[in-house]
Amino acid sequence: MKLNLDIAVPSSEAWLDAVMSDFPSFLQDHADCERKASAMAMSFVAKYPDREEILPELIETAIEELEHFQMVHQLMQERGIPLLHSIGEDIYVKRLIKQCHPGREERFLDRLLIASVLETRGAERFRLVADALEEPKMKKFYKTLWTSEAKHGHIFVKMALNYFEQDQVYPRLQWWIEKEAEAIESLEIRAALH
Repeated sequence: MKLNLDIAVPSSEAWLDAVMSDFPSFLQDHADCERKASAMAMSFVAKYPDREEILPELIETAIEELEHFQMVHQLMQERGIPLLHSIGEDIYVKRLIKQCHPGREERFLDRLLIASVLETRGAERFRLVADALEEPKMKKFYKTLWTSEAKHGHIFVKMALNYFEQDQVYPRLQWWIEKEAEAIESLEIRAALH
């Protein structure tokens, strides 16, 4: 069973340069993304309470993402960076979700696989940020997040394999990896996770 994930297009140097040149804005966006990731995991619990096999992992993932938000918020407080007043729309995620199948079962699979590719992209970008940072505390923090996001990417594929056959999951996952590459390349480069 393959759980490790790939991305079709690596993040650009221009993206990393934008993040490193405006790290306070990146932290604000990162905090928002952690809140949204926690809410996404809990939305699965709300929409699919009958999927009992995966509920414990979804709840655990939601808690972990909320803990990440707490850690980012603490870093922001230490640096005098406020939370944003409102969470902005994530065009990247919206573009992916617009491409989901409409049927309940197909949409369930698509949402799990989108979650997987989102977490995998997050892992790739946190690794780049960790490698670029000089401050030991921040470097260690982003290295921890990178491994956690990679684990979450695997978890969502494993969840999908509870309910769908491999020959349905893996081709659709590859399709989403390609769609994610198109979405990430279409974004304006800014100091944000997406």
